[in-house]
Amino acid sequence: MLLLQDKLNRPLHDLRISVIDRCNFRCPYCMPEEKYSKHYTFLKEKEWLSFDEIIHLVQLFAKVGVRKIRLTGGEPLLRPNLDDLISDLVKIPGIEDIALTTNGALLSAYAQALKEAGLKRLAVSLDSLNPEIFKFLSGQKGNVNTVLDGIKAAEKAGFESIKINVVVQKGINDQSIIDLVKYFRGTPHILRFIEYMDVGNCNSWKLESVVPSKDILRMINEQFPLIAVKANYYGEVAKRYRFLDGKGEIGFISSVTQSFCGDCTRARISTDGKIYTCLFGREGQDLKTPLREGVGDQTLFEIIKRVWQKREDRYSELRSQIHSTDSTPAKVEMFQIGG
Repeated sequence: MLLLQDKLNRPLHDLRISVIDRCNFRCPYCMPEEKYSKHYTFLKEKEWLSFDEIIHLVQLFAKVGVRKIRLTGGEPLLRPNLDDLISDLVKIPGIEDIALTTNGALLSAYAQALKEAGLKRLAVSLDSLNPEIFKFLSGQKGNVNTVLDGIKAAEKAGFESIKINVVVQKGINDQSIIDLVKYFRGTPHILRFIEYMDVGNCNSWKLESVVPSKDILRMINEQFPLIAVKANYYGEVAKRYRFLDGKGEIGFISSVTQSFCGDCTRARISTDGKIYTCLFGREGQDLKTPLREGVGDQTLFEIIKRVWQKREDRYSELRSQIHSTDSTPAKVEMFQIGG
């Protein structure tokens, strides 16, 4: 096995694959309705990587050190027969973990099939328990009870510990934090509070809208004392804490105030088959075209190797400098490469 390192000596260990660029929500911070309405032209199905192409690429990535796969979107459960892809991914030598991130709206229908296919872990986006706030943050498309039912269906299917991802925005859903803690405290599930980030190009991000993780930690700690926990592995994005009374764990993903670029081990594959080396990347390297042209695996290896070895991304570390300029560079949209 060839272990790749980038220019900052970061290994390639995780691969996130966007299996579809469409979503049934229109969250303002990702895919706002005013831009991505019913008139927006998404990729045609023939432009998506096929399951066979995804399998082929994952086999190659496994040979250069990738051990963990996360399936994303858009909303990945909109991709037909996703359980078939998962059942093939779990058979690839070297792949140790397969996870999926979903908005949860379709989870009740697919949780059992996902588990039976071999999916190991789930992350569900849930920004508020308040029905009106949730509806607003889903672009008027979602129902919080549908997502909660999806989580219950996943529990029944055998997913024991689900990550619950909460993107916190000041003045929007920061008042929902304690309600979420009370709801999930005492369960095996892990709340992860995520600082609002400047992903993509159209979410009107402002630093003033960010609620720093330290403030959320202090808010929770005042009611439910917490203690820090060591990371599970190198490159873990969330800082972990557990409740002192033993009633569970929470995490904080602090890309804005506590950048973790220094140990980032993640590459991303877009729905149309481009490799990106950063969530905030501008351009990806096309893998789909050479794959469909029938080039040999050695050529594909060389493309992957070249992309990773020249990587020097550290957008979050440089955010303040980037935003101090007159114009912020365009970035790939998050729904094209996953979160």
